[in-house]
Amino acid sequence: MIRITYASTALKEWSSDELLQLLKQCRINNSAKGITGILLYSKGTFFQVLEGDEATVENVYYKIQNDKRHKDVTLIQKEKIVERAFPYWSMGFEKIDAKELSKMEGFNDFFEHDFTPSGFASHKNIIGPLLSHLRGKLVKEVAAEYHEELPTEHDDPFIRFLHLTIRAGVKFLALLMVGVILLSILDVVFTIYAKISDPPYLVITTNDLLETFGAFLAVLIAIEIFINITLYIRSDVIPVKLVVATALMAISRKVIVFDYKHLDPQYVGASALVVVALGITYMLIQKQD
Repeated sequence: MIRITYASTALKEWSSDELLQLLKQCRINNSAKGITGILLYSKGTFFQVLEGDEATVENVYYKIQNDKRHKDVTLIQKEKIVERAFPYWSMGFEKIDAKELSKMEGFNDFFEHDFTPSGFASHKNIIGPLLSHLRGKLVKEVAAEYHEELPTEHDDPFIRFLHLTIRAGVKFLALLMVGVILLSILDVVFTIYAKISDPPYLVITTNDLLETFGAFLAVLIAIEIFINITLYIRSDVIPVKLVVATALMAISRKVIVFDYKHLDPQYVGASALVVVALGITYMLIQKQD
């Protein structure tokens, strides 16, 4: 994947209705092509980020360069990425709050005087902090994606103190869970060593494989529990979604190591029902209008 960041100058001042129509068009087109990103507009200048498959993004950018509605299309950054900065938005849109951004280190009066294609090109060092700031704002503004179990801001100082205390406890639990994961990994290594060091040497039976797989699955489930612990200090997930996903992954991985010769049919059937129920639940949680 790649991320292309560019700026351009509008040939005329765009109204709110025109910007809304442009945003709708971008979202429809980008969603179909698997492209995500964000669009800014201020004082006749467009600033846009495009993320996705390299060939697809480059093709879209080529079309943008030839769009007659703007000029001075300036490529600011083109970089290979392993993950998207704006994974939830086929095209997010943000209004510039110059006063708010001026308080951030390195921005100063940039949006008052340098919000132009040439200004962005000569101040590339602000792109990283700007994208991080915009992503954080979008997460908070999209109610369906924003959820914070223990907010650090609260009108009641005592409740705020309690939230901070619990968040510290969550971090400590997460640290302990990392220790459990490392011990589980050592257990996997010991299990494998024990199987290949007993006569007949370097031979692993089917039962040995199932036991080894069980040790691996214990590590994976521990990692998922770690994620569940940390979700309480995250703001980009809804806890029930992650809990259901973790349960679904855990039971599905358990099915892989079932020894059907020694399991009651009722146990297998009940496990199947749990998988189906969790799958339907997760589908309904994910479902959007």
